[in-house]
Amino acid sequence: MSASITRAEVAKHNTEEDLWIIVDHKVYDLSEFVDAHPGGSVVLTQVAGQDATEAFYNLHRNEVLTNYKSLHIGTIEGEKPEVIEHKAGDLSTVPYGEPLWLTKQYYSPYFTDSHRTYQRAVREFVETHILPEARAAERDGTHISQELIDKMAANNFLACRLGPGKHMAGRTLLGGIKGEDFDYFHDMITSQEIARCNSRGFQDGNLAGMAIGLTAVHAWCENTELRERISKEVLSGKKKICLAVTEAFAGSDVAGLRTTAELSKDGSHYIVNGTKKWITNGVFCDYFVVACKSEKGYTVLLVERDENVDTKPIKTSYSPAAGTTYIEFNNVKVPKAHLLGPEHKGFQVVMSNFNHERWMMAGMVARWSRTALEECLKWAHQRIVFSKPLINQPVIRAKIARMITLVEANQAWLESVTYQMTKMSYAEQSKHLGGTIALLKNYSTRCAYEVADDATNIFGGRGITQTGMGWVVENFNRTNKFDAILGGTEEILADLGVRQAMRSMPNAKL
Repeated sequence: MSASITRAEVAKHNTEEDLWIIVDHKVYDLSEFVDAHPGGSVVLTQVAGQDATEAFYNLHRNEVLTNYKSLHIGTIEGEKPEVIEHKAGDLSTVPYGEPLWLTKQYYSPYFTDSHRTYQRAVREFVETHILPEARAAERDGTHISQELIDKMAANNFLACRLGPGKHMAGRTLLGGIKGEDFDYFHDMITSQEIARCNSRGFQDGNLAGMAIGLTAVHAWCENTELRERISKEVLSGKKKICLAVTEAFAGSDVAGLRTTAELSKDGSHYIVNGTKKWITNGVFCDYFVVACKSEKGYTVLLVERDENVDTKPIKTSYSPAAGTTYIEFNNVKVPKAHLLGPEHKGFQVVMSNFNHERWMMAGMVARWSRTALEECLKWAHQRIVFSKPLINQPVIRAKIARMITLVEANQAWLESVTYQMTKMSYAEQSKHLGGTIALLKNYSTRCAYEVADDATNIFGGRGITQTGMGWVVENFNRTNKFDAILGGTEEILADLGVRQAMRSMPNAKL
């Protein structure tokens, strides 16, 4: 309703049974909502018939009004709303709420009109289709719906999750971008826009296993017919795949694997026995890219689910929506043709496959850190403390300044590494960027830890509450350690980066 209502008329509706309020020049009839208000009726009766704008924004974000727009009955006569309404796809108007390349007064040597068009289309799709399901699934722990998977398959968004490659040929992407033009900056946009759902468990539940598993099939499966069949099934959304490397005895220490692959006497297949733990998406997957210990080293196999593959969910500190899994392989027969990479040289397959995963995680956690910063800037400007906005406190400004430097440095290094990826082949990336990407991920997660810590303190009690104003910060603070562990722990990656650098040190004394 768009009725014009005077302030005098609103003032007449000032009882619990007949309760109107004003928020941002808009009039809301809360008479039927009083008993359902999560904060109780007293808070509302205290502002009955009054302008509650300051009180509302001292406790809530504008999205709350969007959720209850049915209660809006009109606008104050002669007045116009001042709050900026967000539409799907819009850029943030908060300083540092977007990376500099998306901020109109800044420039970048990396991004083109193609990247900007793609970013806009992806954000609109994510906010319209992925975000609502992500928020709900994060709360109730349900796995990703087939309906959403089908939508992402239909517009080739599933294919975009894997990065550039031959699988992109002939595809038309969001924004009308041609698959052949899709580069690692488009890839970075994909990861960072998905992360803006701010639902860490669902972020992994949104087929993260495919993003790190199907890549190994594309790069290392020599059986053309098998590779094309698996790719078609997965990218069409009909089948699901995940990467199964980690074990209870072998986390970052991949060399400690105990799952075995023994070649049958006739040489036609392998027999796989063992367990895997903390496998993302494994609960609902049809295929598993499994790292095994073999007779002369390590071998990677594509294992199809059957009655000898048993999966059980693992409860972690983020949402069950991720589908985190314990897997048991009991004498599973795997055809010889399902070998990925050279037999007994699977360590090379696993290590090279880690690069894209770690780079992708660095981009996502960088976006998460920026979102936390954006939340703090919003909160500090609207939260009134000691009769002044929180941002007036020098200690708060100092915390935010530190967060800005971490977030911007993180993004700058990410973009620099991404540019190198656009210039290197897969083999060159494996040779030259393994250590650099390891250090980038290490830096990203250390930044995230500091940002999350400061953001939680800025939000206070709300920063440790899973609902209300601080829920984004609470989720980030509770789950940012996943990025510090998954794909290789900070300590292992820091050491890897330095060891790779040591290989290039000259022998001569300097």
